[in-house]
Amino acid sequence: MADRNGVNVYSEIGKLRRVIVHRPGPELDNLTPPTMKEFLFEDIPDHIAAGDEHDQFVDILEKSGAEVYYSNDILAEVLADPAHRLEFLNDFLSEAHVFLPSLPHLYEHLLSMEDIQKLVSFVMAGLRREDYRKNGTSLDLLDRKKMLLFDPMPNLYFTRDPMSVIGRGVSVNCMWAETRQRESLIPDYVIKYHPLFKQVPLYFSRGENATLEGGDILILSREVLAVGISQRTETAAVKTLAQRVLTADDGFRHVLVFMIPERRAFMHLDTVFTMVDREIFTIHPEIEGPLELYDITVNAREELRIKNLGNNLPSILKTYLRLNEVELVRCGGRSRIDSQREQWNDGANTLAIAPGEVIVYDRNRVTNRLLREAGVIVHEIVSSELSRGRGGPRCMTQPLWREDVD
Repeated sequence: MADRNGVNVYSEIGKLRRVIVHRPGPELDNLTPPTMKEFLFEDIPDHIAAGDEHDQFVDILEKSGAEVYYSNDILAEVLADPAHRLEFLNDFLSEAHVFLPSLPHLYEHLLSMEDIQKLVSFVMAGLRREDYRKNGTSLDLLDRKKMLLFDPMPNLYFTRDPMSVIGRGVSVNCMWAETRQRESLIPDYVIKYHPLFKQVPLYFSRGENATLEGGDILILSREVLAVGISQRTETAAVKTLAQRVLTADDGFRHVLVFMIPERRAFMHLDTVFTMVDREIFTIHPEIEGPLELYDITVNAREELRIKNLGNNLPSILKTYLRLNEVELVRCGGRSRIDSQREQWNDGANTLAIAPGEVIVYDRNRVTNRLLREAGVIVHEIVSSELSRGRGGPRCMTQPLWREDVD
């Protein structure tokens, strides 16, 4: 694996061999009570404790045989090239809404940094006014109420959303919230310039005029891609992605569209539905009633065809995945209280590291017990701080390579 470039993800459950993660860091220290809602947080995690919890997560990934890449290391390798660094900083400062006339030395300050890891840390964590000593213009006096010269990206540890690997291609996603849009600038540059992604086709770009996020994309088989239309993924984006994936000669024949309620609690498809094994899935019971499913295919002229499938999810999964049986493990079990509590803490958001083997948050005790009763191998990680960002183990990973499933 170590010398093989490109990507290969044709399932949710194939043994995980290569993955990108981001260790929570000082970007979380730049959240404040007045700004945390703007950055999509319900509370402020402690970055030291969150980092320790994340280390436990990575330890399980590595012991399972996965090659783990950190997003800051990959970006640093790209920015080591002066031309790439120049291009990136121009784009980054523009998208960070930095008014350079009031900070005439900031661009040169960042560009001249010899420690590229330190530069990456600034880019990700944001820059406090108090930590920058090259102010001094008269305009600076007018900006003194602005505590940050540019904002942090505290959601970076959810590497699933800004980029998606689909088969042998990738999607650089157009993020729903303005505060997260700069996150996809990182995979945009990584895919263009890092050797891991040499000659990898692009199915979707961050500049598309429709929002799409990775938490809404699940690969159910070599032929079936599932995409959620949700609070954060628009219909136009799904149609565009489907057209490109289904005509790319990459093996996909169906895009199953899950219409889920547009609610904060359900923000992505993978917060209410994940694949655990060939015939085992988690689901949040509250979406089973309102759920609508559609099948998108293309005809011989490569035109989209859309078919309403209704909402009998077990029957649909059996048909499209060629299964005899389907088992739905309901988040929180039969109790509505347990279900709502555990779904809020990402009880349905499992990460499969092999067929029938998952990583989950330890706090979701009912759902974890039900998974074990279904014969699933369950690895629990501490999540007191990680869960404050409203994302689970699947959200925290961007698989690049999974073994094919027989």
